[in-house]
Amino acid sequence: MRPNPLRCLLFLLAAVLALAPSLRAQRPADYAFGAGLSFLKPVEDSGAKFTDAGAAKPGLQIFRDHGYDWIRLRVCVEPVGRLPNDNAYTIALAKQAKALGFKFLLDFHYSNSWADPTNEPTPDAWKNLAPAALVDAVFAYPRDTIAAFRDAGALPDMVQIGNEIGNGFLWAAGKLPENWDNFAALVYAGINGVDAGRRNNRRPKILLHVDHGGDPFLTQKFFTKLNSYGIPYDVNGLSFYPWSHGTLLDLRANLDYIARDLKKDVLVAETGYYWRPSRYFSDAPPPFPETPDGQRQWLEAVNNAVLTTPDGHGLGVFWWEPAASGGLVGRGYFDDNHAALPIMDAFAAYTRPTHRTDGQQPPDVPPSALRFGPVNGSP
Repeated sequence: MRPNPLRCLLFLLAAVLALAPSLRAQRPADYAFGAGLSFLKPVEDSGAKFTDAGAAKPGLQIFRDHGYDWIRLRVCVEPVGRLPNDNAYTIALAKQAKALGFKFLLDFHYSNSWADPTNEPTPDAWKNLAPAALVDAVFAYPRDTIAAFRDAGALPDMVQIGNEIGNGFLWAAGKLPENWDNFAALVYAGINGVDAGRRNNRRPKILLHVDHGGDPFLTQKFFTKLNSYGIPYDVNGLSFYPWSHGTLLDLRANLDYIARDLKKDVLVAETGYYWRPSRYFSDAPPPFPETPDGQRQWLEAVNNAVLTTPDGHGLGVFWWEPAASGGLVGRGYFDDNHAALPIMDAFAAYTRPTHRTDGQQPPDVPPSALRFGPVNGSP
């Protein structure tokens, strides 16, 4: 029997329509080529001049020129020591970034200082609060902070509640595994505070960030328990450093678990690599040479892993403090003279060209709004 051309055409059309939702689901509208730049301003205020191909430019402009489209900034309750990250400081930097077209991830450190898996201190002003009063404080803090960003015209596009909270936060009340009920109540209060502060503005995506980027077992253990409390969040964030969190294959396995089993979007909220020899690989060779080119290769490999996350659930990569000073320079994006290193172009294959010349892009649509992620697992 001869095939009916009309029937074949209708069958093909039905197949395309059936596939279309799957294709759309695999195309993140705004993949994050990101950098955490909370230390940028103090470095520039000290008189440092960042250069790109020999030309001196503001640090934020250099990152934007190289295709970066997201900035990650932390904010602390009452910053102490080296941390300048109070509301006024962070709002000013966020406004500068937004003026250049960056999107903005706000990282709530529920502490006065560093918050990480080995150290999640409760702010001094909250240490003696009863459990219910602590929940109220954890709600009020993001409510008032987000309101301040809202009033300044610098609302974040994404917010993370706590930093690297795989072992809990606000110790001892929210320490895990012994205080899951308290921890869940505190996380929920923080999310509700974000909603209260934004009022009728668009809701930022909510990110929950753990440190074990290369460990699917710990990821499963944490998020299975967390999800039993019905906490509403949007994105899983991972820290992934080669000296702490496993191999690139471990990262891929974890991304695969989050996408296929949890069915959640995921991004690498922190990564880093040294462009000169560090103390971390004295017992075994590093995955790539600790050189400027090796550093770029590391970021390219991490980015490729996230880009190929199943079903388009990979949302991006953030480098931790690429423009810091002191001992962090060795894993930053600039040499000792503040000249940009090769890693600055690690995303170039995905972000250039940045302007179309065929007349199909409306003038008021930024290129980042038209950027798509992988389809069918290919970058």
